[in-house]
Amino acid sequence: MELPTINLGHTNVKMTRIGLGSMPLSINGRPTREEAINVIHRTLDLGITLIDTADAYCLDENDKNYGEVLIYQALQTYQGSANINNIIIATKGGIIRPGGAWETDLNPSRLRQAIRKSYESLGGQKPIPLWQIHNSPQDNKYTLKEIFQPICEAIELKLIQYVGVSNFTVEQIKEVQTYVKIQSVQNVFNIFYRDSENNGVLKYCEDNNLTFIAYSPMGGRRKHKKLKQNKLLLNLSEKYHCSPYCIILAWILSKSKCIVPIPGASKITSIEDSVKALYIHLDQNDIELINNHKFT
Repeated sequence: MELPTINLGHTNVKMTRIGLGSMPLSINGRPTREEAINVIHRTLDLGITLIDTADAYCLDENDKNYGEVLIYQALQTYQGSANINNIIIATKGGIIRPGGAWETDLNPSRLRQAIRKSYESLGGQKPIPLWQIHNSPQDNKYTLKEIFQPICEAIELKLIQYVGVSNFTVEQIKEVQTYVKIQSVQNVFNIFYRDSENNGVLKYCEDNNLTFIAYSPMGGRRKHKKLKQNKLLLNLSEKYHCSPYCIILAWILSKSKCIVPIPGASKITSIEDSVKALYIHLDQNDIELINNHKFT
């Protein structure tokens, strides 16, 4: 059975309404390479066509691009029925990992090098399907125009096919669109943190035909464990015969036709569970219950 899809931004490229967030496969606590590749293979078997990663999904600078190489290896060793030519690998650049820390670095020269390295890590044979700036500027060192210069160059060099942004405001998105055509916005969105719904980013994506990629849909590692203990989610899980995690993904999907959550998975059972959310349609009353509930 084919999974529900939408077009990526203004393109004719189809992507499934749920993607795989591969961060757990690449950072501290990650599974073995063999286990991680098995998770990616199962993701492909399930029909998912979006896999999100980043050059910074690694342990530290010495391990840079681990996640990208992992995904490329998984695609090269895949022997199932999915067409790997239809897979959209969405990667990101602009964060460095000195000593395992996470630091934004949007130096144009470094970005130029980062894009080239990501291109090579993903096989170096075709443009990166979707390259996203990993974070918005945290200071005034470089203007957005300066930051996006190497990105525009990379498009001309056919290192990048499509461009997206991550952790950007509406004002920043509008400015970026004067320099380059973007197709997606990747911001955090979950039951604990709904800023993109309140600050206009989600609506802007809807109104301007941009795909909104919702990262950290379960709230991150610390919040994730609390979900199984929430009474409202447990009651809804019983009603819809699914896990609390599926309820959350179904709720996120109900927010907009342009939204694509990317739940993380380090086990096959996790991504198998996530896919079930595509076939759960919450009643409007239940959506409102979740909307109005205070999750902590």
